[in-house]
Amino acid sequence: MLCFGLNILITRHALTHMPVSSGFFVVLVVNIVFAALAWGVQLMLREVPVPLDWAGVGWFAAAGVIGTWLSRRTLFDTVELLGPARASVFHSTAPVFSLIAAWFLVGEVLSAYAAALMVVVIAGLWISQSGAPGGAKPVSPEALRRGAILGLLTVAGFGVSNALRGVGLRDWNEPLLGLVISSAVALVLQCATTRNWGKVASDMRGCNAAGWVLYTAAGIATVGGPVLVSMAMLHMEIALAALVTHTTPLLIFPVTVWFYGQREILTRRTLGGTALVLGGILLLALR
Repeated sequence: MLCFGLNILITRHALTHMPVSSGFFVVLVVNIVFAALAWGVQLMLREVPVPLDWAGVGWFAAAGVIGTWLSRRTLFDTVELLGPARASVFHSTAPVFSLIAAWFLVGEVLSAYAAALMVVVIAGLWISQSGAPGGAKPVSPEALRRGAILGLLTVAGFGVSNALRGVGLRDWNEPLLGLVISSAVALVLQCATTRNWGKVASDMRGCNAAGWVLYTAAGIATVGGPVLVSMAMLHMEIALAALVTHTTPLLIFPVTVWFYGQREILTRRTLGGTALVLGGILLLALR
């Protein structure tokens, strides 16, 4: 959660130097290079090498298609149509799709107590994000309809990709190499579907050193997030591990208030929603 939250804060500044559509290439390349280097170090420290498992490769590749590439693209479109506030409300429901996918793929079922706490956390996220002012621009009914469809596709993609990583990791415990595969697949697809290469090249030439540093930092942060949540899935239910990663408002709200001075977001709704999230996560941890 801290890695993904840090990525959000970094990207907020990075996009002022280069559009996210072009910076996405930088992030994916950094994902591949940094994760590959980390996996190389891990390989040297091992006494017994882990054999290649093609089923695991397939699960991570599928996660790259659905989560790393497709869902990020639809997320950008959702934010553009609905604004960041409404898009973030959609994003908070992704663990539900992780729960459904984990049940379908590996037969994982939560206890009634854990499921109830999951509902509490998601409700808290929904309340806190929908209660935060700003970013909720007026939209037409057509844009709202299209944004809602894209938002559902986005959260479904993120939720299913979380489950795919969890399944792949249970058969093949290689989260770093799995991330290399997922990011490489996403980069190939991004290259194959990009048409305006002139704009991408122009954006990169016009980007200053600060922009390159920020997008590189975002790439490193988005290595830690998927790898750590994959490792967490070895110790807890897939849906609950995915749930914890989506509690980024717990980091975003304090930073926004203390560093950016936006104290108007501290409404009763945001504080009440945050309390529900914290309480639900604490009870899950003490389970």
